[in-house]
Amino acid sequence: MGMNKPVIAVVGAGRMGIGIAHVFAYAGHKVELIDSKERSKTETERVLKEAAGQMENNLYFLASLELFDPSLAEKILGQIDYHSLDEMEAVLPRADVVFEAAPEILEVKKDTFDRIGASARDDAWIASTTSTFMVDTLASFLDKPKRFVNTHWLNPAYLIPLVEVSPGAQTASGVLAGMMELLSGVGKVPVQCAASPGFIVPRIQALAMNEAARLVQEGVATPEAIDTASRVGFGLRFAVLGLLEFIDWGGGDILYYADRYLEQELSTDRYAPPDIISENMTNGRTGMKSGKGFYDFSGRDVTAYQRETMRKFVDLLQHLGYWSPPGEPSLRGISPSLHK
Repeated sequence: MGMNKPVIAVVGAGRMGIGIAHVFAYAGHKVELIDSKERSKTETERVLKEAAGQMENNLYFLASLELFDPSLAEKILGQIDYHSLDEMEAVLPRADVVFEAAPEILEVKKDTFDRIGASARDDAWIASTTSTFMVDTLASFLDKPKRFVNTHWLNPAYLIPLVEVSPGAQTASGVLAGMMELLSGVGKVPVQCAASPGFIVPRIQALAMNEAARLVQEGVATPEAIDTASRVGFGLRFAVLGLLEFIDWGGGDILYYADRYLEQELSTDRYAPPDIISENMTNGRTGMKSGKGFYDFSGRDVTAYQRETMRKFVDLLQHLGYWSPPGEPSLRGISPSLHK
Protein backbone atom coordinates (compact mmCIF):
# COMPACT_ATOMS: atom_id res chain seq x y z
CA MET A 1 0.00 0.00 0.00
CA GLY A 2 2.99 2.28 -0.29
CA MET A 3 4.99 4.18 2.29
CA ASN A 4 2.29 6.69 3.27
CA LYS A 5 -0.29 5.87 5.89
CA PRO A 6 -3.29 4.17 4.24
CA VAL A 7 -6.46 6.22 3.91
CA ILE A 8 -9.23 4.62 5.96
CA ALA A 9 -12.95 4.67 5.16
CA VAL A 10 -15.45 3.70 7.84
CA VAL A 11 -18.98 3.01 6.62
CA GLY A 12 -21.30 3.46 9.58
CA ALA A 13 -21.41 6.44 11.94
CA GLY A 14 -22.63 4.65 15.06
CA ARG A 15 -20.64 3.94 18.21
CA MET A 16 -18.40 1.33 16.57
CA GLY A 17 -17.72 3.41 13.47
CA ILE A 18 -16.92 6.46 15.59
CA GLY A 19 -14.52 4.41 17.72
CA ILE A 20 -12.67 3.01 14.71
CA ALA A 21 -12.43 6.43 13.07
CA HIS A 22 -11.00 7.76 16.35
CA VAL A 23 -8.33 5.03 16.46
CA PHE A 24 -7.02 5.67 12.95
CA ALA A 25 -7.21 9.47 13.16
CA TYR A 26 -5.34 9.36 16.48
CA ALA A 27 -2.63 7.30 14.76
CA GLY A 28 -2.30 9.90 11.98
CA HIS A 29 -4.39 8.32 9.22
CA LYS A 30 -6.76 10.25 7.00
CA VAL A 31 -10.27 8.95 7.75
CA GLU A 32 -13.48 9.18 5.74
CA LEU A 33 -16.46 8.46 8.03
CA ILE A 34 -19.58 7.69 6.00
CA ASP A 35 -23.11 7.38 7.34
CA SER A 36 -24.50 3.97 6.32
CA LYS A 37 -28.21 4.85 6.43
CA GLU A 38 -30.55 6.57 4.01
CA ARG A 39 -31.79 9.71 5.77
CA SER A 40 -33.09 13.15 5.01
CA LYS A 41 -30.43 15.83 4.62
CA THR A 42 -31.41 17.35 7.98
CA GLU A 43 -31.26 13.99 9.76
CA THR A 44 -27.93 13.12 8.15
CA GLU A 45 -26.45 16.43 9.27
CA ARG A 46 -27.68 15.77 12.81
CA VAL A 47 -26.20 12.25 12.91
CA LEU A 48 -22.84 13.35 11.56
CA LYS A 49 -22.73 16.35 13.89
CA GLU A 50 -23.39 14.02 16.82
CA ALA A 51 -20.64 11.69 15.60
CA ALA A 52 -18.18 14.60 15.43
CA GLY A 53 -19.27 15.73 18.89
CA GLN A 54 -18.77 12.25 20.33
CA MET A 55 -15.33 12.06 18.75
CA GLU A 56 -14.41 15.40 20.28
CA ASN A 57 -15.74 14.40 23.70
CA ASN A 58 -13.76 11.14 23.65
CA LEU A 59 -10.54 12.92 22.68
CA TYR A 60 -10.83 15.65 25.29
CA PHE A 61 -11.69 13.04 27.91
CA LEU A 62 -8.42 11.23 27.13
CA ALA A 63 -6.55 14.52 27.13
CA SER A 64 -8.04 15.34 30.55
CA LEU A 65 -6.41 12.15 31.84
CA GLU A 66 -3.08 13.59 30.66
CA LEU A 67 -2.67 10.85 28.05
CA PHE A 68 -1.70 13.36 25.37
CA ASP A 69 -1.31 17.10 24.89
CA PRO A 70 -4.80 18.67 24.48
CA SER A 71 -3.39 21.00 21.82
CA LEU A 72 -3.16 17.98 19.50
CA ALA A 73 -6.90 17.27 19.65
CA GLU A 74 -7.81 19.68 16.86
CA LYS A 75 -5.20 18.16 14.55
CA ILE A 76 -6.54 14.66 15.26
CA LEU A 77 -10.13 15.76 14.66
CA GLY A 78 -9.00 17.40 11.43
CA GLN A 79 -7.95 13.98 10.10
CA ILE A 80 -11.62 12.98 9.79
CA ASP A 81 -14.10 14.00 7.11
CA TYR A 82 -17.81 13.21 7.46
CA HIS A 83 -20.07 12.12 4.62
CA SER A 84 -23.65 11.15 3.88
CA LEU A 85 -24.50 7.80 2.29
CA ASP A 86 -25.11 9.58 -1.02
CA GLU A 87 -21.46 10.61 -1.07
CA MET A 88 -20.13 7.06 -0.69
CA GLU A 89 -19.51 6.46 -4.39
CA ALA A 90 -17.43 9.63 -4.62
CA VAL A 91 -15.50 9.05 -1.39
CA LEU A 92 -14.62 5.32 -1.38
CA PRO A 93 -12.16 5.43 -4.30
CA ARG A 94 -9.88 7.50 -2.03
CA ALA A 95 -9.69 4.71 0.57
CA ASP A 96 -7.03 2.03 0.84
CA VAL A 97 -8.96 0.17 3.54
CA VAL A 98 -12.73 0.12 4.11
CA PHE A 99 -14.28 -0.92 7.43
CA GLU A 100 -18.00 -1.71 7.31
CA ALA A 101 -19.77 -0.84 10.57
CA ALA A 102 -23.42 -0.95 9.51
CA PRO A 103 -26.21 -2.35 11.74
CA GLU A 104 -26.21 -6.11 12.43
CA ILE A 105 -28.99 -6.96 9.99
CA LEU A 106 -27.99 -9.24 7.12
CA GLU A 107 -30.07 -7.43 4.49
CA VAL A 108 -28.52 -4.12 5.55
CA LYS A 109 -25.05 -5.66 5.40
CA LYS A 110 -25.71 -6.96 1.89
CA ASP A 111 -26.94 -3.59 0.64
CA THR A 112 -23.92 -1.89 2.22
CA PHE A 113 -21.45 -4.32 0.66
CA ASP A 114 -23.15 -4.00 -2.73
CA ARG A 115 -22.39 -0.29 -2.60
CA ILE A 116 -18.89 -0.76 -1.19
CA GLY A 117 -18.04 -3.38 -3.81
CA ALA A 118 -19.23 -1.12 -6.61
CA SER A 119 -17.29 1.93 -5.38
CA ALA A 120 -14.10 0.82 -3.63
CA ARG A 121 -10.90 0.44 -5.61
CA ASP A 122 -10.03 -3.09 -6.73
CA ASP A 123 -6.90 -3.06 -4.58
CA ALA A 124 -8.64 -1.79 -1.43
CA TRP A 125 -8.97 -4.14 1.53
CA ILE A 126 -12.48 -4.50 2.89
CA ALA A 127 -13.34 -5.57 6.43
CA SER A 128 -16.51 -6.01 8.44
CA THR A 129 -16.73 -5.21 12.13
CA THR A 130 -19.58 -7.69 12.59
CA SER A 131 -20.06 -9.49 15.89
CA THR A 132 -22.71 -11.78 14.39
CA PHE A 133 -22.14 -12.96 10.84
CA MET A 134 -19.59 -15.43 9.48
CA VAL A 135 -16.85 -14.07 7.27
CA ASP A 136 -17.71 -16.22 4.23
CA THR A 137 -21.35 -15.14 4.38
CA LEU A 138 -20.32 -11.50 4.09
CA ALA A 139 -17.50 -12.21 1.63
CA SER A 140 -20.08 -13.69 -0.75
CA PHE A 141 -21.55 -10.20 -1.15
CA LEU A 142 -18.33 -9.06 -2.87
CA ASP A 143 -17.08 -10.03 -6.31
CA LYS A 144 -13.50 -10.17 -4.97
CA PRO A 145 -13.75 -12.05 -1.64
CA LYS A 146 -9.98 -12.52 -1.49
CA ARG A 147 -9.63 -8.92 -0.25
CA PHE A 148 -12.16 -9.37 2.56
CA VAL A 149 -11.67 -10.23 6.24
CA ASN A 150 -13.73 -9.91 9.43
CA THR A 151 -12.29 -7.64 12.11
CA HIS A 152 -14.29 -7.86 15.33
CA TRP A 153 -13.52 -4.81 17.47
CA LEU A 154 -14.66 -4.60 21.10
CA ASN A 155 -16.46 -1.55 22.48
CA PRO A 156 -15.30 1.02 23.24
CA ALA A 157 -13.16 0.51 20.14
CA TYR A 158 -10.96 3.51 20.86
CA LEU A 159 -9.93 2.04 24.23
CA ILE A 160 -10.01 -1.78 24.06
CA PRO A 161 -6.78 -3.01 22.43
CA LEU A 162 -8.08 -6.37 21.17
CA VAL A 163 -9.34 -6.94 17.63
CA GLU A 164 -10.36 -10.48 16.63
CA VAL A 165 -9.44 -11.07 12.98
CA SER A 166 -11.23 -13.84 11.11
CA PRO A 167 -10.11 -14.63 7.54
CA GLY A 168 -12.46 -16.31 5.10
CA ALA A 169 -11.86 -19.34 2.91
CA GLN A 170 -10.73 -17.07 0.06
CA THR A 171 -9.01 -14.28 2.01
CA ALA A 172 -5.60 -13.64 0.44
CA SER A 173 -2.68 -14.30 2.80
CA GLY A 174 -1.29 -10.86 2.04
CA VAL A 175 -4.55 -9.20 3.03
CA LEU A 176 -4.63 -11.10 6.34
CA ALA A 177 -0.99 -10.32 7.14
CA GLY A 178 -1.43 -6.72 6.06
CA MET A 179 -4.52 -6.24 8.22
CA MET A 180 -2.75 -7.68 11.25
CA GLU A 181 0.14 -5.28 10.62
CA LEU A 182 -2.18 -2.32 10.07
CA LEU A 183 -4.01 -2.96 13.34
CA SER A 184 -0.78 -3.45 15.27
CA GLY A 185 0.51 -0.20 13.80
CA VAL A 186 -2.35 1.78 15.36
CA GLY A 187 -1.78 0.26 18.81
CA LYS A 188 -4.25 -2.61 18.64
CA VAL A 189 -3.58 -6.24 19.59
CA PRO A 190 -4.97 -8.36 16.76
CA VAL A 191 -5.53 -12.09 17.25
CA GLN A 192 -6.47 -14.47 14.45
CA CYS A 193 -9.39 -16.83 14.89
CA ALA A 194 -11.35 -19.21 12.68
CA ALA A 195 -14.83 -18.29 11.50
CA SER A 196 -16.99 -19.32 14.44
CA PRO A 197 -20.13 -17.84 16.03
CA GLY A 198 -19.14 -15.52 18.85
CA PHE A 199 -15.46 -15.35 17.90
CA ILE A 200 -13.40 -15.64 21.14
CA VAL A 201 -14.30 -12.99 23.69
CA PRO A 202 -18.11 -12.97 23.19
CA ARG A 203 -18.26 -16.76 23.70
CA ILE A 204 -16.26 -16.61 26.91
CA GLN A 205 -17.98 -13.56 28.34
CA ALA A 206 -21.50 -14.80 27.50
CA LEU A 207 -20.92 -17.87 29.69
CA ALA A 208 -19.45 -15.79 32.51
CA MET A 209 -22.25 -13.20 32.41
CA ASN A 210 -24.96 -15.88 32.33
CA GLU A 211 -23.40 -17.60 35.33
CA ALA A 212 -23.29 -14.31 37.24
CA ALA A 213 -27.00 -13.82 36.51
CA ARG A 214 -27.74 -17.37 37.72
CA LEU A 215 -25.98 -16.61 41.01
CA VAL A 216 -28.42 -13.74 41.55
CA GLN A 217 -31.35 -15.90 40.47
CA GLU A 218 -30.37 -18.64 42.93
CA GLY A 219 -29.88 -16.18 45.78
CA VAL A 220 -26.22 -17.09 46.20
CA ALA A 221 -25.16 -13.46 46.63
CA THR A 222 -26.26 -9.90 45.90
CA PRO A 223 -25.40 -8.27 42.56
CA GLU A 224 -22.97 -6.00 44.41
CA ALA A 225 -21.17 -8.95 46.01
CA ILE A 226 -21.00 -10.85 42.73
CA ASP A 227 -19.62 -7.84 40.87
CA THR A 228 -17.04 -7.22 43.60
CA ALA A 229 -16.00 -10.87 43.42
CA SER A 230 -15.79 -10.81 39.62
CA ARG A 231 -13.69 -7.63 39.61
CA VAL A 232 -11.36 -8.41 42.49
CA GLY A 233 -11.13 -12.20 42.28
CA PHE A 234 -11.73 -12.91 38.60
CA GLY A 235 -10.84 -9.81 36.63
CA LEU A 236 -7.56 -9.00 38.38
CA ARG A 237 -6.09 -12.43 37.74
CA PHE A 238 -7.14 -12.56 34.12
CA ALA A 239 -5.73 -9.13 33.42
CA VAL A 240 -2.33 -10.76 33.94
CA LEU A 241 -2.86 -14.40 32.93
CA GLY A 242 -4.84 -15.74 30.01
CA LEU A 243 -7.49 -18.35 30.79
CA LEU A 244 -5.55 -21.27 29.34
CA GLU A 245 -2.34 -19.96 30.87
CA PHE A 246 -4.16 -19.90 34.21
CA ILE A 247 -5.22 -23.55 33.77
CA ASP A 248 -1.58 -24.52 33.20
CA TRP A 249 -0.46 -22.38 36.14
CA GLY A 250 -2.85 -24.02 38.61
CA GLY A 251 -3.01 -27.44 36.99
CA GLY A 252 -5.41 -28.95 34.51
CA ASP A 253 -6.11 -31.74 36.98
CA ILE A 254 -7.42 -29.18 39.49
CA LEU A 255 -9.85 -27.87 36.89
CA TYR A 256 -10.90 -31.40 35.94
CA TYR A 257 -11.82 -32.34 39.52
CA ALA A 258 -13.48 -28.96 40.16
CA ASP A 259 -15.54 -29.46 36.99
CA ARG A 260 -16.66 -32.91 38.07
CA TYR A 261 -17.61 -31.66 41.55
CA LEU A 262 -19.65 -28.74 40.22
CA GLU A 263 -21.30 -30.94 37.57
CA GLN A 264 -22.44 -33.35 40.28
CA GLU A 265 -23.39 -30.88 43.03
CA LEU A 266 -25.24 -28.45 40.75
CA SER A 267 -26.78 -31.25 38.66
CA THR A 268 -25.91 -29.64 35.34
CA ASP A 269 -23.67 -30.69 32.48
CA ARG A 270 -22.61 -27.12 31.77
CA TYR A 271 -19.66 -27.78 34.11
CA ALA A 272 -18.67 -31.06 32.48
CA PRO A 273 -14.98 -30.87 31.51
CA PRO A 274 -14.45 -30.56 27.75
CA ASP A 275 -12.74 -33.47 26.02
CA ILE A 276 -9.44 -31.61 25.75
CA ILE A 277 -9.20 -31.27 29.54
CA SER A 278 -9.89 -35.01 30.02
CA GLU A 279 -7.41 -35.91 27.27
CA ASN A 280 -4.72 -33.72 28.82
CA MET A 281 -5.33 -35.50 32.14
CA THR A 282 -4.96 -38.91 30.48
CA ASN A 283 -1.76 -37.84 28.73
CA GLY A 284 -0.25 -36.25 31.83
CA ARG A 285 -0.37 -32.76 30.33
CA THR A 286 -1.47 -31.07 33.53
CA GLY A 287 0.39 -27.82 33.03
CA MET A 288 3.43 -26.15 34.52
CA LYS A 289 4.07 -28.84 37.14
CA SER A 290 4.29 -31.58 34.48
CA GLY A 291 6.13 -29.43 31.96
CA LYS A 292 3.32 -29.42 29.42
CA GLY A 293 -0.31 -28.44 29.24
CA PHE A 294 -1.81 -26.05 26.74
CA TYR A 295 1.71 -24.58 26.70
CA ASP A 296 5.08 -26.32 26.59
CA PHE A 297 7.24 -25.30 29.56
CA SER A 298 10.19 -27.54 28.73
CA GLY A 299 13.36 -25.57 28.14
CA ARG A 300 11.78 -22.51 29.67
CA ASP A 301 12.94 -20.64 32.78
CA VAL A 302 9.74 -21.27 34.74
CA THR A 303 10.98 -19.48 37.85
CA ALA A 304 11.65 -16.29 35.88
CA TYR A 305 8.27 -16.58 34.15
CA GLN A 306 6.47 -17.00 37.48
CA ARG A 307 8.33 -14.07 39.00
CA GLU A 308 7.60 -11.76 36.06
CA THR A 309 3.91 -12.71 36.09
CA MET A 310 3.59 -12.14 39.83
CA ARG A 311 5.38 -8.81 39.47
CA LYS A 312 2.78 -7.68 36.92
CA PHE A 313 0.03 -8.80 39.27
CA VAL A 314 1.47 -6.93 42.25
CA ASP A 315 1.96 -3.82 40.09
CA LEU A 316 -1.72 -4.01 39.15
CA LEU A 317 -2.76 -4.46 42.79
CA GLN A 318 -0.70 -1.40 43.76
CA HIS A 319 -2.13 0.70 40.93
CA LEU A 320 -5.70 -0.14 41.93
CA GLY A 321 -5.07 0.44 45.63
CA TYR A 322 -5.27 -3.18 46.78
CA TRP A 323 -1.72 -3.27 48.14
CA SER A 324 -0.26 -1.18 50.97
CA PRO A 325 3.08 -0.86 52.80
CA PRO A 326 3.51 -3.03 55.94
CA GLY A 327 1.36 -1.89 58.84
CA GLU A 328 -0.85 0.38 56.74
CA PRO A 329 -4.41 -0.64 55.86
CA SER A 330 -5.50 -0.59 52.24
CA LEU A 331 -8.43 1.76 51.75
CA ARG A 332 -9.76 -0.71 49.22
CA GLY A 333 -10.06 -3.27 51.99
CA ILE A 334 -11.92 -1.04 54.44
CA SER A 335 -15.69 -1.41 54.48
CA PRO A 336 -17.63 1.70 53.35
CA SER A 337 -18.98 2.30 56.86
CA LEU A 338 -15.44 2.80 58.17
CA HIS A 339 -14.73 5.61 55.69
CA LYS A 340 -17.07 7.94 57.55
